[in-house]
Amino acid sequence: MAYRSAVLLPALLLAVAVVVASAAAGDGRWREEQARDRVPRVPGQAFNTSFAQYAGYVTVSEQRGAALFYWFFEAEKDPGSKPLVLWLNGGPGCSSIAFGLGEEVGPFHVNADGKGVHVNPYSWNKVANLLFLDSPVGVGYSYSNTSDDALKNGDARTATDSLAFLLKWLERFPQYKEREFYLTGESYAGHYVPQLAQAIKRHHEATGDKSINLKGYMVGNALTDDFHDHYGIFQFMWTTGLISDQTYKLLNVFCDYESFVHSSPQCDKIMDIASTEAGNIDSYSIFTPTCHASFASSKNKVMKRLHSAGKMGEQYDPCTEKHSTVYFNLAEVQKALHVNTVIGKSKWETCSEAVNTHWGDCERSVLHIYHELIQYGLRIWVFSGDTDAVIPVTSTRYSIDALKLPTITPWHAWYDDDGEVGPFSPKLIGLQ
Repeated sequence: MAYRSAVLLPALLLAVAVVVASAAAGDGRWREEQARDRVPRVPGQAFNTSFAQYAGYVTVSEQRGAALFYWFFEAEKDPGSKPLVLWLNGGPGCSSIAFGLGEEVGPFHVNADGKGVHVNPYSWNKVANLLFLDSPVGVGYSYSNTSDDALKNGDARTATDSLAFLLKWLERFPQYKEREFYLTGESYAGHYVPQLAQAIKRHHEATGDKSINLKGYMVGNALTDDFHDHYGIFQFMWTTGLISDQTYKLLNVFCDYESFVHSSPQCDKIMDIASTEAGNIDSYSIFTPTCHASFASSKNKVMKRLHSAGKMGEQYDPCTEKHSTVYFNLAEVQKALHVNTVIGKSKWETCSEAVNTHWGDCERSVLHIYHELIQYGLRIWVFSGDTDAVIPVTSTRYSIDALKLPTITPWHAWYDDDGEVGPFSPKLIGLQ
């Protein structure tokens, strides 16, 4: 026995040393990767910040050479105690960097001259660690080494790639493993978010991996169910005076459920008439001015499923998309964000028409995913801006009603600290 112990002890010590060395190497690797992705400041940032920011790529498929671009901001104060939130824009084909970050909930918004940024006082990183992702490949700065990969996207592969991104991103930022995690997004992210939540929960069940501690998700003006979304659009356009009585009646006659599933010439014609009657408006904010620029014409199609670009701040600027296009095409900006030099040789776009046009599988409804996820006890918040005509509040209400869940709290007004009525709360249903 003494002889065996004398032999085994050195072997045991060697094994422990190997494990410790391996752990140390792993620790060093993620620290190096974080240091590589660190962004001290971006061009045109004339102010200091109290939080760290990182940007770069995570490879989601070695075989395809597919890599997704992210930009991450730690919470302003005590990031170690704050949850992790992932933001996704829709389209499909629109950049979360362009809209979610640059126009809506990010710490920086792009200046009117397109050459710098200013502080967003309503940034979500005041209360959370905020991660923006350009997904799928072909969107924003995300890319693939397979030439036609951006033309093969669809709902299923987007969820798979986004899950792969999260798992690998957490290896690079292990301090966020098992941290409270929430998914958020808007418009076509009404598909992305619940589908990714489903993929996360199924991954957890299949592997026991608890690194992604999903607690819930939130979607705004979200594409949810084809029939209810379109039916709600017609009603919204009519009640807000965007279309005539005659067009509204024809939409309800020719654009029934089958027309949405299998497009018909009659329905397409009436939808074109509806867009013409609505005129050159910003369909994402129907009561505010449009940007009088060449790109504005691409935003006036009420029936077009793109992002719902929210506008923030006291002074409304309808040309924020134009400013972002200038800024994110600057070579110095792309260098600061560690953008792949090959990507930098092509024009950066807020939305990829190629990705949108060649979109593959698209679920007609994600309501069944809601029913599945509700069983996990996730916190789910579905909200809707009341001046968005692309996926309007009427569509959201019809989709929520279609879930046929019990009402917990009846419809009521919310008040701010000054006693002013804020957004109305439709019946809060059993979504936790």
